[in-house]
Amino acid sequence: MSNAATHFISKTPYVLQLNQELDQELDQDKQSSDASLNGVSLAVKDLFHIKGIPTTAGNPDWLASHPIPKQTSPAVDALLHAGASLVGKTITDELAYSLNGQNIHYGTPFNISAPERLPGGSSSGSAVAVREGSAQVGLGTDTGGSIRVPASYNGLFGLRPTHGRISCEHMVSLAPSFDTVGWITRDLSILDKVAQVLLNKDDEQTPCPVKDAKIGFAEELAAQCEYSDALSSAYNKMVKRQCILSSGLSSDLLTQASGTFRILQGYEIWQTHGQWITKQKPTFAPDIQERFEWCATITEKQQQNAKKKQKEFISHIQHLFSQCDVIFLPTTPGAAPLINTPSEQLATYRNKLMNLTCIAGLCGLPQLHIPLTINPHAPMGFSLIGQKNHDKQLIEIARMLLENE
Repeated sequence: MSNAATHFISKTPYVLQLNQELDQELDQDKQSSDASLNGVSLAVKDLFHIKGIPTTAGNPDWLASHPIPKQTSPAVDALLHAGASLVGKTITDELAYSLNGQNIHYGTPFNISAPERLPGGSSSGSAVAVREGSAQVGLGTDTGGSIRVPASYNGLFGLRPTHGRISCEHMVSLAPSFDTVGWITRDLSILDKVAQVLLNKDDEQTPCPVKDAKIGFAEELAAQCEYSDALSSAYNKMVKRQCILSSGLSSDLLTQASGTFRILQGYEIWQTHGQWITKQKPTFAPDIQERFEWCATITEKQQQNAKKKQKEFISHIQHLFSQCDVIFLPTTPGAAPLINTPSEQLATYRNKLMNLTCIAGLCGLPQLHIPLTINPHAPMGFSLIGQKNHDKQLIEIARMLLENE
């Protein structure tokens, strides 16, 4: 395994490059039946298995204790068969259990948009590869925000699809009930092209026409973010059919929902990885190690209670959708934290961040991050959350909003 790793890991701060021989072998296996992504370059988060190429999952002990995959992820395979060109696999936070984008083993990808700030994780390498221009598409995963957060911090578009719409087979899971396959791009047209390949047309529901969609504004959440005035201004400028959700998403409600999400996610994480962690005793970054240790303490009773709270929260969000078709809200509380932010402050910020990201996670809903031009030195943006299997509608609504900008 060590020889393979030597070829696999490069000095590039975000891309774990492919061995040339493996790259050639991959090209020979690829029989393109669709040319929709011809000429589109692809960077793949190092959680997805690719036949003949090691998967590190961001941790050397994982790499050393797992065989080289013999099968390729269906999502990767679909993109390659549509003509995408694989640039390489990209750094991820360890086992995808972080939103910071830091990796003590392989390095922290460089946030080109804000060099003094974190790149966001856990799809950090995929986001930075796209932002830097090495790839047009960064394939990643999103469990608790790992597409939406790095997209926000790097000034990119990012889609977390409806849970279950894209196969998560042949990849390293974190918490299967929340894991999704998502992607990050610099422009909406490329994001849409990927959607046409990866989103099963039979699953897409037919909502109201885009021009008639009522877009609800999460006013209380917007008021609490760093760039509240800019967010309100963007909503008022872009949205023709407005709907103010003044009391539907309160801070108290989302704090409770975020706690529910963490319990459910943590319980599943330990069911997924606890045995390997106990046996292998891998080296993790201190904050990630602390979270895994906490996961081990979650009881089945806590998980069952959290399941009940999840159902109540889902009912509440469904009621909101009786008022509007799409929810417009901040993706993150503000700009990416500074790299030198103390760990205690990062933990506090993570809680605020997950108050926003838990909505789509708990409900299995699609969420699209859209960048805003506010401060070129610290990218931020907003999100659209739609109903299940309305993923493509979100893309079309985003296109309409940007035309109104």
